[in-house]
Amino acid sequence: MGCFYSVPNDQVFVVEKCGRDDRIAHPGLLCIPVPGVWAVGGKLSTRVMQLDVEVETKTMDNVFVKLHVSIQYVVQLDKVFEAHYRLQDRDDQIRSYVFDTVRSAVPRQNLDETFESKDDIAKAIKEDLKPIMDNFGYTIVQALVTDVNPDQRVKNAMNEINASKQHRAATQEKAEAEKLLIVKRAQADAEAKYLQGQGIARQRAAIVEGLRESVTDFSHSFAGMEPKDVLDLVLITQYFDTLKELGVQSGKQTIFIPHNPGSLASLAEEIRGGVISNTTDSSRHRLSHEMRNKELI
Repeated sequence: MGCFYSVPNDQVFVVEKCGRDDRIAHPGLLCIPVPGVWAVGGKLSTRVMQLDVEVETKTMDNVFVKLHVSIQYVVQLDKVFEAHYRLQDRDDQIRSYVFDTVRSAVPRQNLDETFESKDDIAKAIKEDLKPIMDNFGYTIVQALVTDVNPDQRVKNAMNEINASKQHRAATQEKAEAEKLLIVKRAQADAEAKYLQGQGIARQRAAIVEGLRESVTDFSHSFAGMEPKDVLDLVLITQYFDTLKELGVQSGKQTIFIPHNPGSLASLAEEIRGGVISNTTDSSRHRLSHEMRNKELI
């Protein structure tokens, strides 16, 4: 009487006859006709399996790191006999090659390069494992370096270095912003001074034109007045106008250079005397002319 087995959908059975491999039983119903002659010699999963390996090694800059490597592999359905009979422990076999590949690649790199070359290390592991495991009936689906874990003290030092770099970068950016602000302020101040200079130039031109007209009109009104005398009088008037303006303004700081108003007073007195003398001479001349006319009559 035979025996019946149910082969799961994710497995294959190795059927042996008299201790030798006979055939592969695929998912479904399996009938063993004569127990003792035929038997199930092994069961293999057809699912993609994963083996996690932790490898500790040292980088070129003498930092001990632990690399976490994940190997994904699957049985080749056309090489089930090789997968079942040729390897006693597939996980140990895979683990040995992972150790060999990692420990030959990482010591040639420093810590930063190890972090940057995780994909290259994983690619090297896959390329080394694929032809070897293919001979044993397994296909390497993927090799991944999931983590590079240095010593905790090294981590702390790296964090401090990164924090220092970030602080330096932030300080530099702040300095650049302040520099730009100062430059913009200087440009604005220069532009303001330029416009102010244009305004002052126009103001002075208008003042000069006004003074010219004042001197001309005053000279015509008072006979015998020299243009210099008229100009001195105008300057005295402007001087007192300036003093008045400084007294009226509030909240402004103005440096007033020490002066000698006595000299201005003397100048004003001379001008006043000149004006009066000129007026008196004109009156005497007019009176003498009138008396001469009367004598002739």
